[in-house]
Amino acid sequence: MRVAVIDIGSNTARLLVATVTTDGLIVPLATERTYLRLGSEIELTGTVGPEKIDQCALICEKYVRRCGELGSELTTVIVTAPGRQAASAAALTEAITRATGLPVRVLSAESEGRLAYAGAVAVAVAQTTRKLPEVVAVVDSGGGSTEIAVGTPALGATWVRSVDLGSLRLTRAYLHDDPPTARQIGAARDAVRDALSELSPPPAGLGVAVGGSARALGKMIGQQLDADTLDDTVTLLARGPAARATGSFRITVERAETLLAGALLLGETCRVLGMSLEIGRGGLREGAALELVAQEAARAA
Repeated sequence: MRVAVIDIGSNTARLLVATVTTDGLIVPLATERTYLRLGSEIELTGTVGPEKIDQCALICEKYVRRCGELGSELTTVIVTAPGRQAASAAALTEAITRATGLPVRVLSAESEGRLAYAGAVAVAVAQTTRKLPEVVAVVDSGGGSTEIAVGTPALGATWVRSVDLGSLRLTRAYLHDDPPTARQIGAARDAVRDALSELSPPPAGLGVAVGGSARALGKMIGQQLDADTLDDTVTLLARGPAARATGSFRITVERAETLLAGALLLGETCRVLGMSLEIGRGGLREGAALELVAQEAARAA
């Protein structure tokens, strides 16, 4: 079945159009990304203003047209942290529905973590010849929040926790200069440690990191992220303006601006999990695509 997922996050709006086979294989046909930075307005004012809402609705309308061109049979629109954190969340979802004719689902933090887990594990199973460990942890570090999910490939996520800190939110709250000062970095690190301090995730045999920060960091330091290397990356990024990373590592300007915060978040998460993280190729949108197909199959049964 050909399906599409439109994902509205704190940093970006993203589109995935994919074919999902009967055995759960996800074959991407098209992906698109637009930087919206809804989280910046939320951090500054607590809301998303009318101009940004209109911009988001127009992008969703464009994505829906693209879905039609590619023959999507089912399309879903999901909103993550902006739908939970913005005072104007209802206005945002209503504008998207008017523009697209589609209902909008605001994901709870737990649902976001579970879907990211399902997508990451499904793609990992499809793309590796090795047998995955019995217990897998997935970290979905976005622009406005970070979800940690632990479970088994067979049963899915059984332990899910979320903190209201993501790379964009942390940057706007603490890392005001470019490059940030040592004092700012220290305050940001303290905030992350405080947010993660009460989490006691179950031990896992494999850790997987998904999200834009993880993928960008993979271009810099390889496909394995560990706490010490991420600390070194924070130090490296703090030596110069964010734009320096764009040419050297083929990272967009928008991503580079929040990359230090992403490295800091993932490094401290590695410490909480007590393990390094592999960079995953699947995540939230893939999990939402699988869920969409499963729901349709259940209705047809």
